[in-house]
Amino acid sequence: MSSGFDPFYTRFGFELRTRWGQRVEGTFPSYEGEVTVLPDGRHQVRIALATGAVKVADSARYTELARGRRFFDSARYPRIEFLSEPHAAELVREGGKLRGRLTLHGVSRMETFVLAPSLCLSPGKDCDVIAHGSVSRDDYGLDGWQLALSDRVRFTLRVRLQHDLMRSPAP
Repeated sequence: MSSGFDPFYTRFGFELRTRWGQRVEGTFPSYEGEVTVLPDGRHQVRIALATGAVKVADSARYTELARGRRFFDSARYPRIEFLSEPHAAELVREGGKLRGRLTLHGVSRMETFVLAPSLCLSPGKDCDVIAHGSVSRDDYGLDGWQLALSDRVRFTLRVRLQHDLMRSPAP
């Protein structure tokens, strides 16, 4: 059984800092994703973010730069993808580390995102599942604007599901 993300509540964002301390925030309004319940009861998350739709604050100029060759290069790399390792269903309630393979700018690496402990009894249904993690731009060849931007990109995720995954899978 798998469940897609509820577009009304789900949000994917990123944040960078300039060398002068200014925060630059962006969002990925176009995405695909699902949580699959595996036969053994563990869950696996798949996310694909469209880099050509990325938006940076309210700035058309920064948005164009983020989509351009010196950053996400959306013409060449139209998607950022994440596939988690299988994990226990309790992870979304208790919080903790979610490992998986992140593919960004044509480079795939294992990364860890941290899930916050749930604020409700049915995370993903009654409240957002919240996660964050940061990656090195250097690790993914995002070497544009090195004099202006710091190396770390922080990703934030707020996800709700379209269907209740808290049920046990059918036998």
